This record gives sequence, C-alpha cells and structure tokens, in this order.
Amino acid sequence: MATDFDVIVIGAGPAGYVAAIRCAQLGFNVACIDNWLDEQGALSLGGTCLNVGCIPSKALLQSSELFEQASHSFSQHGIKLSSLELDLETMMARKNKIVSELTSGIGALLKANKVKVITGTAKLLADKKVEVVNGKDKNTFSAKNIIIASGSSSVELNAAPLTEDLIVDSTGALSFESVPSKVGVIGAGVIGLELGSVWRRLGSEVTVLEAQDVFLPMVDLKIARDAQRLYKKQGLDIKLNARLLQAQIKTVNKIKQVEVSYQDETGDHLCEFDKLIVAVGRKPNTDYIFDDEAELILDERGFIHVNDKCETSQPGVYAIGDVVRGPMLAHKGSEEGMMVAELIAGNHGVINYDLIPSVIYTHPEIAWVGKTEQQLKAAGESYKAGMFPFVASGRAKAHGDTSGMVKILSHSETDRILGVHIMGLNASELISQAVTAMALGASTEDIALTVFAHPTLSEAIHEAALAVDNRAIHIVQKKP
Repeated sequence: MATDFDVIVIGAGPAGYVAAIRCAQLGFNVACIDNWLDEQGALSLGGTCLNVGCIPSKALLQSSELFEQASHSFSQHGIKLSSLELDLETMMARKNKIVSELTSGIGALLKANKVKVITGTAKLLADKKVEVVNGKDKNTFSAKNIIIASGSSSVELNAAPLTEDLIVDSTGALSFESVPSKVGVIGAGVIGLELGSVWRRLGSEVTVLEAQDVFLPMVDLKIARDAQRLYKKQGLDIKLNARLLQAQIKTVNKIKQVEVSYQDETGDHLCEFDKLIVAVGRKPNTDYIFDDEAELILDERGFIHVNDKCETSQPGVYAIGDVVRGPMLAHKGSEEGMMVAELIAGNHGVINYDLIPSVIYTHPEIAWVGKTEQQLKAAGESYKAGMFPFVASGRAKAHGDTSGMVKILSHSETDRILGVHIMGLNASELISQAVTAMALGASTEDIALTVFAHPTLSEAIHEAALAVDNRAIHIVQKKP
C-alpha cells in the first residue's frame, strides 16, 4: 500500500520538530503536524516551550532580574540611578519578540530540511493513518512510521477554575498587563517558583501555597532547605502543607479579587489576591490524540506506554516527550526525537535517562543531575560528599552574588560520580560540565586533576571534587 510519507510527526514542540528535522536529515520524506495558532490565527511552531513555556518565562525572568538588580544591587557596584521606572509593556513586547523570532526560526529550519508542515489537529487512526482536521477541512495521510509528540497541558483544579484573567495557569501568568499588588500561586514546584519570582521582582506581594509538607522533594535536601531560606529572605511567602479548599471571584468596591480558602495544620484560612496562578503540574496531551482502533496503551496517568526505545505497542508507531514516562523537560523530548529518528533509519540510538539534568531558573538557580543524598541513603549505597560554597569563590564575589554551593556525591569505593547539585549563579550552565563528566564515567579524582580557568564560577566544581576527599584549598574543612 502506498504511503504519503516515510514519517509523520504529530506535534512541533521541542520533541516533534527535532524528530522531524533529524528524520529529514537522514533522507526520509517527513510531515510535521501542529495546531498551535498565534493571536493572528497563523501557525506558531515550537509547542508550549517556545510559545508559552520555557522561552517566554526565561525572557521575563531575565528582565525582572535586571530590574531587581537595578533597584537593589547596582549601588554596591558604584552605579547610581536618579530614578527607576518599570515599563511592563516594553518588557512584554521584548518577550513576545523573542518568541516570534524563535518560532519563525523553527519554521525556517523545517522548510530548509524539506519537512512538509501541515496545520491542523491530528488523530492517529488504525494502520498508521493520521486524520487532520483544520476548521471545516479534513484530510487523511499515511506513513510508514508515526511519531507522537503532542506535548502536555497545565493541570486544572476544580477548586480553582480558570476565570476572567484572574485565576490563570502558567500561560496567563506570562501576560499580565500590569503588576498585581498581591499574587497567589498554587504549587511550589518549578513553574510556581519561577512565575512567583518574576512578579515578586516586579513589585507584587507573592504567596505560594504548597500542599506537600516538604519543599522541593526532588532536590538535594540541603540545597532545598537553603533555597527555601533564600526565597523567604527575598520576599516569597511559601506556605507548606497548605491544601487549597476553594478559590472564587469576589467583587469588593467594584474591584474583582480572588478569594482563596486553604487549610493547614493550624486550621482553615482565608486570603485575597489580585491574581491567582495555578501551577500544580502538567498532564500529557493524549485524550484525543488517537482513535480506539489504533489500540495504543495508556497508563493510569494518561501517558502512552513505550519501551526504552520509545516504541509503542504498535509497530512503527513511536511516542516521545511529555506524552511518555520520564521528566517533562524539553531537552529530554528533543533527545528522544533524535534517538527515534536514528532507530527508524536503522542506526544506533540510546538515551541515558539517569543523566538528564534538571534546572529551576529562580535566583539563585538550582540545577542537578544524578542521585540526591537522600536517594543514596534510602538505597543503602555507600557514598562520599564534597561541598564548596560560592561565598569562597573569587568570581562570585566579583559578581556580587555569593549565594549557594556546589555539592558532589561519589561512590565511596570507586569514586565514580553519582550526583552533582548546584545552587547559585549560572547553575544552569555549570551543570553541563557535571553531565559530561558523568556521561564519561568520571570520578571526582578526574575532576580534581582537571585544570579550570581562574577566576571562574566553574572552579567551585573543581573545589567540590577536591572536598570529597578533604582536599579543598579555598575552604577550611573538618578533619575526617
């Protein structure tokens, strides 16, 4: 039976467009289907990440951090400002311009690689056919291989329905037209902390309600505790073990506000916000992505079941990114797209899921890869730990930002690096050195024997490796 394409990719986010481009590079006839439209109704490629996620949030984090530095830190550098004014409209316009440039760039890359871009909502049918609906138009295409990369959406809460630009998800929180006086955030995860940080820096009073009684449980315990202390010092009011009961719109003196009731160990509480951001996680976009006759298998959380090669239960049908197991991270999805393209071509493709770095882009940044100390303890694995604080870093002092540390965990017998945890300036960039070292099976001795440029922030990784065996030079360590 003739097919229209060698490969059809459903979704043009970081997983999908990367898969499409790599398949095209390998000589396949490829189509990529997406239905994300901008305000003018034109197709906007890049998925959640480029349109309303990673990129616009980082643009606002950068802008808001500069505003805070100008407000509070420039004076220590001898820079005096006679006045300071926030132009939120220009800040948002810059964010939108960055998004537009990058999304159009994805379109140019797909075109250059001769990928056929199809606008519409896709549904996988039986026999590797894909139905695409675009308004009143409906077409069906077939392919030898299908890659599902339909991404994820924000989880909504029945207790806090999205309402009137007052109760919003992460998308709405990126587009406020003015700085709210009081902002509430439901969820103290990565998204909640980043968005809360943006609006706190710009002048909002921010309260974060987190249902769990442990702050950032996926982060190394010491770093999580230090981060919580620093966030509190900055002005983020983080309330743990705070379970949302209800959020509703109230009108007071003709002004609409969000009234939030929540419960903690001390009882029930009531508070009012100008805006409420619901950031309690994301769910895979699998509700309508395939027909029953396609016979794909979903787990209890709605993720498509795949093996370690991202193959579904149907031959020639793959799923990658946020619709499958593993962390919902753009770089994880992109690497899965690369792997699947190679596998379709008959080449070798593999991902080490133990070495996918994670980052929280607050200030200070938090980044980590590998095991945490609490995970090693729970597993009964023998390990050593070395830490180096940025307060002892010459480059950090010159920058005027010495918060945080580097922490390295290694096996007590083999010295193989088991985990690296960084909190501090440019942690998102520094963590790549750790990922590379661990991917090559490095030991802390290997890092200790590596020459690092001076003065740099990366020297903290070198010193932390030395500290594992009590050999750090620029801090005083307790004798073993």
